[in-house]
Amino acid sequence: MIKIKQAVIVEGRYDKIRLSNIIDAVIVPVNGFSVFKDRETAELIKTLARKNGIVILTDSDSAGFKIRTKIREIARGCEVINVYIPDLKGKERRKREPSKEGLLGVEGIDDKTLVEAFRKAGVFAENSDLPKADPITKADLLDFGVVGGENSGLKRKALQKALGLPERLSANLLLEILNVMYTREEFLKVVSDFSK
Repeated sequence: MIKIKQAVIVEGRYDKIRLSNIIDAVIVPVNGFSVFKDRETAELIKTLARKNGIVILTDSDSAGFKIRTKIREIARGCEVINVYIPDLKGKERRKREPSKEGLLGVEGIDDKTLVEAFRKAGVFAENSDLPKADPITKADLLDFGVVGGENSGLKRKALQKALGLPERLSANLLLEILNVMYTREEFLKVVSDFSK
């Protein structure tokens, strides 16, 4: 598995599932053209772009390029790396028919081609077989009452708002994002200051 420090922005959840098999990174799906209206997702992209930069990976069709352009606009002034997949004819297994343009999307591309696309884009990656030194864990979130307890959903939303993150994040996505944005020590300080 390849570790990427930047957040990877993709079109949809199937792209996220596909990439989760080969990269270790925060992967944020924008749900297609919803990115044009969804302010929370836009704010999340800006926050992640400011912290470590972002990688954009969309389909090679015209819709993918429109979505890519919008994401670049959202992250203007920050580091943005574009990863492009080749134009490959075909159809994804889960679909009955190919796309309008007859091209495979991110979810239909094989591992080797995806890894090569990241390499060609100059995304610096490292092997993630070694665990991150002292990562933020679900137990930390539990200790601060933002998961698994009474009113934890409300507390998590308040914390997310205080950190400039969208309120609709799941606990798992919050954990991924926190591990990109903070060391465990920084996170513990931020949360202890928040809970005062």
